[in-house]
Amino acid sequence: MTTSFNPNLSTDFAPILSQAAAANPAGQQRPPAKTVVAALLEAEKTAKQQRLRYPFSSLQGTWRLCFTTGTRKAKRGGIALGNGFYMPKLAPAYITFAAAHPAAESQPELGEITNQIQLATVKLRLTGLCRYSSPKNLLAFDFNHMQIAAFNRPLYQGAFRGGKEQAEKFSQLSIAKLPFFAFFCVTEGYIAARGRGGGLALWRRES
Repeated sequence: MTTSFNPNLSTDFAPILSQAAAANPAGQQRPPAKTVVAALLEAEKTAKQQRLRYPFSSLQGTWRLCFTTGTRKAKRGGIALGNGFYMPKLAPAYITFAAAHPAAESQPELGEITNQIQLATVKLRLTGLCRYSSPKNLLAFDFNHMQIAAFNRPLYQGAFRGGKEQAEKFSQLSIAKLPFFAFFCVTEGYIAARGRGGGLALWRRES
């Protein structure tokens, strides 16, 4: 099943995720962290059962990170989900996906990714390439350029982790060697994914 957006989600988890991703105006109460984690897991389960597929175009734009779980070590070994928490307003984090050039239908789509976080007046921005496979809603990426600014004035910018040379090899790199997001919920207002490390994340659309 292929869809650009999935507004008719389960009545159980859709309102919870929508409220958790909202801008949270004064007076509006957000769902408890445990409730959000449960809703994300239910959304992921539904996506697998219905074999939902989202095109790369539905991810393109800028999204603000609202909620994340991270991971922790389980008592019996392995990795377990963290308790989950809302991102503080004083440290906004954004991720942007943009198309690079069209690919053959049977090939992963190539694009550009930007990840930015701001602490007070200091901004850290990482940019690089991404590769999206719609059959699995899997977006692999690799950052190769960094920019640090304070008071909107650049302090440093330059290549890292191989820079241009690494970028030229990106399309040939195995998924096993790259970080990735496996998206399981994509709507006009928010998106959700599981990272390679096992954590869950929820973003809302900014533009």
